[in-house]
Amino acid sequence: MREASLVGVYLPMHTATRLALPVIDRLRAINPAATLCAYGLYAPLNAALLRARGVTIVLGAEAEADLVEVAAGRHSIDGSAEPSASDRRTLPRLAFVTPDRSALPPLARYATLQMPDGSQRVAGATDATRGCKHRCRHCPIVPVYDGQFRVVPVEVVLADIDQQVAAGATHITFGDPDFLNGPTHARKIVDALHRRHPQVTYDATIKVEHLLKHRDLLPVLAATGCLFITSAVESIDDEVLTRLEKGHTRTDFVEAVARCRDAGLVLVPTFVAFTPWTTLDGYRALLATVRSLDLVEHVAPIQWAIRLLVTEGSRLLELADVAARLEPFDPKTLTYPWRHCDPRVDRLQQDIMRLVGVRTMASRSEVFDKVSTLAAAADGDGVLSSRPRRAAIERATIPYLNEPWYC
Repeated sequence: MREASLVGVYLPMHTATRLALPVIDRLRAINPAATLCAYGLYAPLNAALLRARGVTIVLGAEAEADLVEVAAGRHSIDGSAEPSASDRRTLPRLAFVTPDRSALPPLARYATLQMPDGSQRVAGATDATRGCKHRCRHCPIVPVYDGQFRVVPVEVVLADIDQQVAAGATHITFGDPDFLNGPTHARKIVDALHRRHPQVTYDATIKVEHLLKHRDLLPVLAATGCLFITSAVESIDDEVLTRLEKGHTRTDFVEAVARCRDAGLVLVPTFVAFTPWTTLDGYRALLATVRSLDLVEHVAPIQWAIRLLVTEGSRLLELADVAARLEPFDPKTLTYPWRHCDPRVDRLQQDIMRLVGVRTMASRSEVFDKVSTLAAAADGDGVLSSRPRRAAIERATIPYLNEPWYC
């Protein structure tokens, strides 16, 4: 890094951006002459902060062609202005090529797939599409893509999978924000993947709304090697789901669970358990619902503590009741902190975060029971539903990546 004339820092998500800030400071200290470029989903949203740290080129999503221009010295550098909202929404259409992964660490050094028999599988990752057609109010993709998505050609996706299989991958994670934004495209890819590599399994992220709309594809996914589907359920409270503009209801979620089970697919729900609208009774209802649906072992413990992030550019800022709860923007956390009107809810979230943060090796059912105990005692008289569980599913029967997915 001391010798580099140009350093690019990739900021695909919120956590990556927080991790990047001290790295950028270090780069600036050891090589003040280098041009620093930040690119990716979170770069334009935090452009002012990045430029204040010495970054002179800020590129958003779909940045590859611009990166080539930067590396070739053909990009004009303007560190004086932040990209406008219209600039953020003007996304190029790239001619995608197969990624060159030859200089990356071995796949075995990344997250691995844990199988029911105790074995592990080397996992690879690729994207069949980018962006998303939907505009869920809390989603970090929306301020940049604003309802747009881009399709990666089938032959490019398959060539990327081929090289990862050759490098040892026996499982592929599709990183698309929603794999069924293009259902015909998705089917072409999974059919071809299964023909070429019948031993390779995969997982994908799919909205509840799409699981129901494209229910005819669920058996196809199961037959072509899909081990599990991650779905950002977020809440079982219809009022919260409406505010987030998720496009589904509690009833839809319950139906999606049944449809996936009927098709032989494991559904892995994720949640934003704590929002400005969460109540203690509502949180306990979430736990009771997950328990009644036999999904306890499907949920990574961190999901019980996830708190709604309000970032720069978020559509949550459009809501008056959210704005009323916000504190000034915090450049350390890159969020607008908020406080719940009921301090017991905030205390419960903090207690659960402390619990799941130190019990990383505990079983999911054990953590769930402790979370349930905390929730039941949060106001002194809360009691979880006494409805008995159906036959419990052991975690050993649920395949999962050993690095939990959360946004």
